[in-house]
Amino acid sequence: MTQTKTQRPLDLVVLNTFVSVIEQGGFTAAAEHLHLAQPTVSAHIKRLEETLGRPLLRRGHKLATPTAAGEKLLLHARQMLRQNRLAWQDINDQRLAGVVRLGIPEDYLGYLPSALADFESRFPDVELEVHCGLSVELIKDVESGVLDLAITTRQPRSPGGDVLRREPMIWVGASGYDTQSRSPLPLAVSRQGVCIFRDRTLASLDAADIPWRIAYTSASLSGLSAAVRAGLAVTVLTPPMLGSDMRVLKNGLPELPHIEIALHRNERPTEAATQLANQLQSHIEAYSAAHPPGRHGILS
Repeated sequence: MTQTKTQRPLDLVVLNTFVSVIEQGGFTAAAEHLHLAQPTVSAHIKRLEETLGRPLLRRGHKLATPTAAGEKLLLHARQMLRQNRLAWQDINDQRLAGVVRLGIPEDYLGYLPSALADFESRFPDVELEVHCGLSVELIKDVESGVLDLAITTRQPRSPGGDVLRREPMIWVGASGYDTQSRSPLPLAVSRQGVCIFRDRTLASLDAADIPWRIAYTSASLSGLSAAVRAGLAVTVLTPPMLGSDMRVLKNGLPELPHIEIALHRNERPTEAATQLANQLQSHIEAYSAAHPPGRHGILS
């Protein structure tokens, strides 16, 4: 006869630690995220495994990956933590609902995954919609009320917005190719009239009297990156956009200016949109303090 295990209440604190270890990719990262000592994180996981009587994480892996039992627990843990947040917000009359529409260029999608995840975790009743597009189009959508917020590359013709971060522009080519030595210089750029990267790239080459030609046109970072990796062209990016098999080009090419990443808001933002704007600003301020502009990395 199989003995039924005694059911014990699961501690939300250790469940939160368990979820953080998996989402952050390890014990050290979870400790930093939760502002806990690493031994405390380890103790939480040990206590949870002892409570349930089975291993929840696979040992010996670089990333913290859940076992089959851990996968089941992860689903329940997230639901329990979400319900806990809803209870606090409901009792304290802080519960937000509605829809927040955020615009962002595809190039910047890698900047903010954890900030957006944290927002949805804090305000589970708010539906977050993320729309990708070109900066000039996203700014118009904010002004017309189609979007509540937009993170964009600041444009000369429509400066506005709150500057979140400044990034240098860099010349990028493919590893294993000498594309930058060709003349005229083949370029991968966005279409005319919608991209400050294109305008400043061509202006800098003209000022340096370097002949160039448009070899590849795309409105997306993935399209430009594909052309560069194939050795068809060089392009201009910011350091966080630098992908694998790509390298920074320095010799023989003109220096480029910085670009500014700005947050634009609708004139009549909802409380949910205001909360998201505050969270995005805080996230990027914290990231910028730890990663000065110009260093390679992704905002996450």
